[in-house]
Amino acid sequence: MGRAPTAWWTGSAASSSSSPEAPSPPRTGRDGFLGLAFERRAGRTVLTGRRFTLPLQALEPVDLDGTGAATLLLLNPTGGLLGGDHLETRVELGPGSHVCLSTPSATRVYRSAGETSVQRAIFRVGEGARLEYLPDHVIPSPGARLVQSVEVDLAPGASAVLCEAWAVGRAARGEAWRFGLLDSGTIARDSEGLLFKDRLILSGAEGWGGLGAAEGMAYVATVVCLSPTHTRLDDLASSLSRALEGSGLEARRESPFSLAAGWSSVSSLARPPRFSGPSISPGRVVGAASGASARSPCARCRLAWSLPGQASAREARGQMPID
Repeated sequence: MGRAPTAWWTGSAASSSSSPEAPSPPRTGRDGFLGLAFERRAGRTVLTGRRFTLPLQALEPVDLDGTGAATLLLLNPTGGLLGGDHLETRVELGPGSHVCLSTPSATRVYRSAGETSVQRAIFRVGEGARLEYLPDHVIPSPGARLVQSVEVDLAPGASAVLCEAWAVGRAARGEAWRFGLLDSGTIARDSEGLLFKDRLILSGAEGWGGLGAAEGMAYVATVVCLSPTHTRLDDLASSLSRALEGSGLEARRESPFSLAAGWSSVSSLARPPRFSGPSISPGRVVGAASGASARSPCARCRLAWSLPGQASAREARGQMPID
């Protein structure tokens, strides 16, 4: 097996290993690492490098649909993130490879007395490669503090589909908007520079469940489709809007708006029909901030929803919308 072209690869003949944590001064939390490398061989994508330090692990890749794509689940067997945890995942996709990454369940973030939980995912997508990163949602507990980021570097002809989803807490248990901090960012670059950047910073506050924010919905997700060489992402955003309309949700397609240096943002917003305002408004700063910028072609969709038969976050807390 050839050596994987990554900084974390040690050159061992083994395809996977778990190394003990290096001694460090006592502190709260654990440092976890997961490194994966993929290559395209004989018409299919294979895993060529894997290194991990608990509490991060990864299952064996499988070809679910016979197309040669590698689908793999990322694991944290400890059941969630504790205050002071620092988890980092690095993935490299070789030219022409196709990788789908997800998680088997939602990620719980537990209460912290002060230390922040940090998780970071870094992807290098080779020429003509395709990445699908679709982890399950994050559930912050009351008092939880989380900083998470996704960084993507696209080579010429590469593309990526990214999803960031989170719950406002366990709304059915009256824990909506009681987390301490949710700081989540996504940044993507290609050979021409910055392609997409989005960051959301929220402190737990009941007002963010009202009108003009999450509007009573218990879950929020952002889906980003990145393909610098694709010229029809506007059609993709329109198709998504039509699909959402057919599902019984009200969808609104926003027109591109101008940003500095000729940049633009293409997005679709969807919400249940009883609400009309945006889910989380870009640039809104009232104890929190949310903003996104993109260089076309890039499609972004932000959704807010509650599960069928589930009380919304506002209903669970008996709140009324705020102006």
